[in-house]
Amino acid sequence: MLTTLETAYTDTRAGDLAWCLGKDALPALAVLGVRVGDAGGLRAEVELRLLGASHQVLVEAGQGGCSETVACLPGRQAPLPLGVARQVGPWEYEFSARVEELSAASFTGRAQELLALVADHPHGLAGTFPGDPNAFTAMLVRCSEGGVAWRTWHAYPQEGRLVATRTRVSVAS
Repeated sequence: MLTTLETAYTDTRAGDLAWCLGKDALPALAVLGVRVGDAGGLRAEVELRLLGASHQVLVEAGQGGCSETVACLPGRQAPLPLGVARQVGPWEYEFSARVEELSAASFTGRAQELLALVADHPHGLAGTFPGDPNAFTAMLVRCSEGGVAWRTWHAYPQEGRLVATRTRVSVAS
């Protein structure tokens, strides 16, 4: 699903993004609820949430819940971590982030490629910000064996930076 977010573009620098686990649901500009499952019997309800300041993912399954927020959070100054692995209740949580620096021409092509990937995907949510079609946040979720995985992209055309994250939560063994 592709939507235009009716808000000012507030997270205007890739370096302003912060990461947080366990936050309650924040006010969202767009939400997509997705049910995912695997052959092993895992069933999860996932809520992809686009915030005015980036994204939040809420996962709920019979084993318990997990929430991830990557956004410009008041009072959070720490940089986005390159990688995190930890136990969150019954879940093994793994997160990674990377920043791509692209030329203006490359950025436009990459932005449009990612928006096309997510826009028509039944488990995808993307929102563009007013004023620049290449300023967006996009999310895509899927079931992975024994868990749930998602990818996100946060585009900063004025800097030529694209922040990409990958997350996987799986039932702890």
